[in-house]
Amino acid sequence: MRDARRMQVRPDWMRSRAGFMDGAAWSAGYVGHIAAYHALRSPIYVARLVYRAPRGAFRALAGFGRWVRDAESLPLREAEARRENTGEWLRLSRQRDRRVRWRGFCTVAALPFALALAIHLAFFEPSPVQAAAVALAVVVFGVVGAPADRPLASRAVIKPRDNKLTSDIVVRAMASIGISQITNEVNKGRDGIRFVSPIVREGPGWRADIDLPLGVTVADVIERRSRLASGLRRPIGCVWPEGDPDEHEGRLVLWVGDRDLSKTGNVKWQLVNAARHDIFRRNPFGIDPRGRAQTVPMIQHNILLGSLPGQGKTGAVRVLVCGAALDPTVELWLHELKGTGDLDALEECSHRFVSGMDDDSIGYAARSLSMLRDEVMRRAGVIKKLPRDLCPDKRVTREIADKRSLKLWPLVAVFDECQNLFSHPVYGKQAGEDAEFIIKLGRALGVTLVLATQRPDKDSLPTGVSGNVSIRFCLKVAGQVENDMILGTSAYKNGIRATIFRPETDAGNGYLVGATTTATVVRVAYLDVPATEKIAERARRLRQAAGTLSGHALGEELRGTRGPSYDLLADVLAVVPEDEQRVWNERVATRLGELRPEVYGGWRGENVTAALKPYGVRARDVAGLTDDGTRTTRRGIVRDHIVKALAERDEKRDAA
Repeated sequence: MRDARRMQVRPDWMRSRAGFMDGAAWSAGYVGHIAAYHALRSPIYVARLVYRAPRGAFRALAGFGRWVRDAESLPLREAEARRENTGEWLRLSRQRDRRVRWRGFCTVAALPFALALAIHLAFFEPSPVQAAAVALAVVVFGVVGAPADRPLASRAVIKPRDNKLTSDIVVRAMASIGISQITNEVNKGRDGIRFVSPIVREGPGWRADIDLPLGVTVADVIERRSRLASGLRRPIGCVWPEGDPDEHEGRLVLWVGDRDLSKTGNVKWQLVNAARHDIFRRNPFGIDPRGRAQTVPMIQHNILLGSLPGQGKTGAVRVLVCGAALDPTVELWLHELKGTGDLDALEECSHRFVSGMDDDSIGYAARSLSMLRDEVMRRAGVIKKLPRDLCPDKRVTREIADKRSLKLWPLVAVFDECQNLFSHPVYGKQAGEDAEFIIKLGRALGVTLVLATQRPDKDSLPTGVSGNVSIRFCLKVAGQVENDMILGTSAYKNGIRATIFRPETDAGNGYLVGATTTATVVRVAYLDVPATEKIAERARRLRQAAGTLSGHALGEELRGTRGPSYDLLADVLAVVPEDEQRVWNERVATRLGELRPEVYGGWRGENVTAALKPYGVRARDVAGLTDDGTRTTRRGIVRDHIVKALAERDEKRDAA
């Protein structure tokens, strides 16, 4: 028995304050809904009682008459008469006569008292008593007069049919999902699917722990989740098969909810009204299908989020940023590279901030990564010099972060729509190298990167970046490649598939990997713009009180932080005169390097080709003379094409 698993003494809803409050809120809401529902319809109920009271009075008198006549024994006497059983018929008749005499005597004896009571109520009792008596009579006779198929009150809550999950339902459903080993075992009547414990109620649903047949894995079942939902006759958003990390690969934990996860509504963030938060504690993030709160650690981790557009990725980023903002010791570097202003509410408490997808904004973000790389190296030197008794693990702790003189406070850098940075022809390559360096070394030094992308591919998300983050959150993606780019290699093969989520319907639902022992489906909490603005105001006040407000939030633009501002097309025109219509790209690169060495230094012909390609300017073979006078053909550009691309770009900007 030492290896036996002990069941929980307390149910799940009693094991945490959040669970208890959720259960209490549900109970109060349930009772309140029923009370309000019937209170609103009480005039209808009164009208029904009044309408049905005469019929009820008639039914009551008719029933009393049948009782006095002993009408219930008539079928028995008639049956004995048909069988010509004289002795039994006589016995029943004598019994009936005795009953009728006794009941008739009681009726005659009680009639004067009833008449006297009615006269007394009608002429001698005060009006309130008379009204109460009439109301009581109306209620009693109204209930008696109700038709059998039309009850007095309508239902305030309609329970779903077949709500309970049973072993027979599970076995039948498992046999229908198309796994031959399971189907054969069930058809032969064998115990191929073994329930290791009774099916129990867990949260807002049912849990079944199952040992699958030999050779069948949990991933095989997850792959057929839609078929399993069909077999269970439940919406797919209610059916969540998963493995048990403490058991073998054939142990399936099947949880079937009462309600589709996507129909649970917006999840309230636990810190929406909190005064402050400690980033060294886990950040509330959302709930899993069972309604349990899910949190994400941010210190000593880096986070990657990805999905198709419109699936709730930026909302998840906002939750993480707001959690960090509520700690006044955290320095926020926010880069929203889509230009839609999704993070603008948090600008007032950010040390660095940019919103846009133009070259200046991308350059600003790239410069931030370069600065972060230098900051990581500085922090590594500081940590190395700290005494071992103060920093035994050589990593930033809460106590070390609070020592402001060390400048090792937590730093959270967010790059939303980071594909626009990593795929940029000028800054992308170096930005990817800087991000990989920061992810590998900054984790223990209090530097956290949060990267979000809607285009998870090798060109937009460097493999060195995606392969080294420790926490991943993937909402709806299109296929296996995108799934594994976000969730890690072989995630799809192991049954962790963000492709199962439905577009728009499951917006906000995703797989969270790295924050818990197993991959977990999470519905992320929702923060709208007004709520985010209130949190940002609170975060700014916390920083003002602690004296940690700095950088962009104070209106300061730190020297050298915004990277060189340039216009590539205009610079090309500046180095290619009008009388030189065709020019080799290698010569353009040399001239650009002389014009702006801080931007174009080290460029070669292929850099010019790649940089101009997004503007629709294609390299082509151009004839020219080399320095020694030899005529040859090399890859180059046509100046008129640059002029045309510049005009089209300016026209689009003016229209926007």
